[in-house]
Amino acid sequence: MDEFAEDLTPAHAFSHVDSAGNFRMVDVSEKPFSVRTARASGVIRMQVDTFNAIQNNTLAKGDVVPVARLAGMQAAKRTSDLIPLCHPLPLSGVDVRVNLDEALPGVRVEASVRTTAQTGVEMEALTAVSVALLAIYDMAKAVDRTMMISEIVLREKRGGTKGDFSIEPSLSR
Repeated sequence: MDEFAEDLTPAHAFSHVDSAGNFRMVDVSEKPFSVRTARASGVIRMQVDTFNAIQNNTLAKGDVVPVARLAGMQAAKRTSDLIPLCHPLPLSGVDVRVNLDEALPGVRVEASVRTTAQTGVEMEALTAVSVALLAIYDMAKAVDRTMMISEIVLREKRGGTKGDFSIEPSLSR
């Protein structure tokens, strides 16, 4: 056993590291299948002119809202390709909402993801939000490089052995 492995006490053990210090995918085969859901959100702030261009659909790259929604949905489905050691999951539903918010000014994104599986979909919801926000940035960066992506957070998770979690109400539709 190497020096690192000897120091692995329960307080220092990580679920994705074995006793020899090697990365591993957590074995969830003994966990029960259950309905699991997660909801995440985030924002992108921008200049007023950029917000107006998105709202009026005058950006050269096209209509931002449907592109951001689609990018988020695709990202949720590809999360295990992006996050090391993340289990590929059969998603039964992905909903990405993109709301323009003049008060920011900017855009609020919320993603809800659902599956029946042995592990949760928190990473899929967070990935959906992150990529939707990046798609907005990409489509508007020619007119505004000062945009700021922030507040990406898990709002809620349901199902699984660790129980439910919730911090704030969902965004209005």
